[in-house]
Amino acid sequence: MTTLTGTGTLLRFALRRDRLTTPVWIAVNALMVLSMPNTLKTLYGTESERTDLVRQLETNASFRALIGPLHDTSLGGLTAWRVGVYAGVLAAVTSLLVVVRHTREEEEAGRAELLASGAVGRRASLTAALLAAAVANAVLALLITAGLAGQGAAGALSFGLGLAGTGMVFATAAAIVAQLTESARLARGLTSAVLGTAFVLRAAGDSATGDGSSPLTWLSPLGWLENLRPFAAERWWVLALFTAAVLAQAAVAYVLAGRRDLGMSFFPTRPGPATGRLGSAAALAWRLQRGGVLGWSLGFFLAGIVFGGLTDGAADLVGDNANAREIFERMGGQSGVTDAFLASMVGMLGLIAALYVVASVLRLNGEETAGRAEPLLACAVGRLRWAAGHLTIAFGGSALIMLLAGLGFAVGYGKEVGPVLGACLVQLPAVWVVGGLALLLYGAAPRPAPAAWAVAVAVLLIGWVGPALNAPRPVLDLSPFGHLPKLPGGGMEWGPVVTLLALATVLAAAGLLGLRRRDLTT
Repeated sequence: MTTLTGTGTLLRFALRRDRLTTPVWIAVNALMVLSMPNTLKTLYGTESERTDLVRQLETNASFRALIGPLHDTSLGGLTAWRVGVYAGVLAAVTSLLVVVRHTREEEEAGRAELLASGAVGRRASLTAALLAAAVANAVLALLITAGLAGQGAAGALSFGLGLAGTGMVFATAAAIVAQLTESARLARGLTSAVLGTAFVLRAAGDSATGDGSSPLTWLSPLGWLENLRPFAAERWWVLALFTAAVLAQAAVAYVLAGRRDLGMSFFPTRPGPATGRLGSAAALAWRLQRGGVLGWSLGFFLAGIVFGGLTDGAADLVGDNANAREIFERMGGQSGVTDAFLASMVGMLGLIAALYVVASVLRLNGEETAGRAEPLLACAVGRLRWAAGHLTIAFGGSALIMLLAGLGFAVGYGKEVGPVLGACLVQLPAVWVVGGLALLLYGAAPRPAPAAWAVAVAVLLIGWVGPALNAPRPVLDLSPFGHLPKLPGGGMEWGPVVTLLALATVLAAAGLLGLRRRDLTT
């Protein structure tokens, strides 16, 4: 038996397990990219508008840091500029989640040990995980290439390959981290930190130079993606950087996988005794989720500072472009470009906060399916009391991160602290509706993750892409965020806020009732 025996079977199993979640991630990414040409054609339909955009970007370092430099004013070049960095980030997130799920998470749950007792090679699981990530990135590259071929075949192909290469760089990075850590949660967190560092390096480099030539930009795989220059005299040799990084990181992961015992890691979890008090279910929930809360809090605070600092430049970037002004106002709902920009950025953070609350609510499902909830509930701890601890972290944590985002806006913008802070907090009813729906799905069935994440992604897609595509009002109203007052700059409407709070309460109560009535997973 070789070290790769059973790889094909494990790959088919991984693709079957991911048949819902991974296609959703790919579809969201592809739709985000492929919807841009028509939108940008509306925004920058004339040569003078595109020339003005180039001029503004040359003097606006903040927006270069956020989006990247513009290398070509064709529709393809504008698309690669506008969504390239964020499509790369989404491809990286998809890839790292796939690899961690089929490596470290399988070992943590004990399933890898059962498989290893059969005819399965030592490195088969790692190989199957990397191949599953490669399949996902190949499908994304194919969709992007086919969808943008009308803008230029060479540019579409280079853009698709660049996104796939970015995904595979972080897939192999996740494979290394999965060997070093003993927890799937920590592996995801550390790889996400690497991705965040790559984004910061690219942003710092792009703010310093207008053509992506900064050494800091070249230190980041996201910088390689923009320096590939799709639709702008493509630099095909940059693909060699992706290939070299993937091969080198994969080699390191294979070496590490062959040198450790199954279920172990090179940096094992520190044994007890635990410090502090764990005298209640709520204290245990905080101990389990505090790392995530602190990470999200820091991220939202820094995002608020960045977006707040960009606010004054928003009006300059839009300039006299009536179509761009209309898009901002549609997203923000206000007549002033500055207020519209603030409202749209706050709304985007609210959509991302919905992802946090879903992940935090589903921690209940993780504890149950891993078998850690049953011993706890065998003691003098009721189901509702156990769930309340995690739900306090989920709903209270979402309030904390939005509060810190508002404070970050205040620091970055430097004025109108009260209205911006209120705009962040008014997102909470919609965030809690999404969390309440996730709890309802969990109470109804012990495996709610696919449906809950599908709801979260649908809400994100409606709120993010819908306004840019001028989606009809009934479609936008499917999201709870579509009913919120658009602050700052507009009037406060308490009716929708109270209604959403009541709906969130009803959904959460129904979820807890379902949890109390159904059997636990064994």
